[in-house]
Amino acid sequence: MSNANERIDALVKGNDVVLFMKGTALFPQCGFSSRAIAILEHLGTPYETVDVLQDQEIRQGIKEYSDWPTIPQLYVKGEFVGGSDIMMEMFESGELKTMVSADA
Repeated sequence: MSNANERIDALVKGNDVVLFMKGTALFPQCGFSSRAIAILEHLGTPYETVDVLQDQEIRQGIKEYSDWPTIPQLYVKGEFVGGSDIMMEMFESGELKTMVSADA
């Protein structure tokens, strides 16, 4: 499982904004992933996605990496943000826009 952990770590640290999700940005495979993509699209920030349905090691490994049981999971500048409910709350408050656009 350490190989998956290393791959996840490289994805999280190698992208300013990365969403681990079910499906792809064009074809989300669950409502929560769809909502997460809609939020990111509305913010207009560049982001990467990882389809956990394509890799069982990543699907399980991301839950252990973040100690968070559900998918999708958003990371901004190497930091775990949360799932779609947390993303929605932060989007509505303006905090997520500040987070993704802040120069760090």
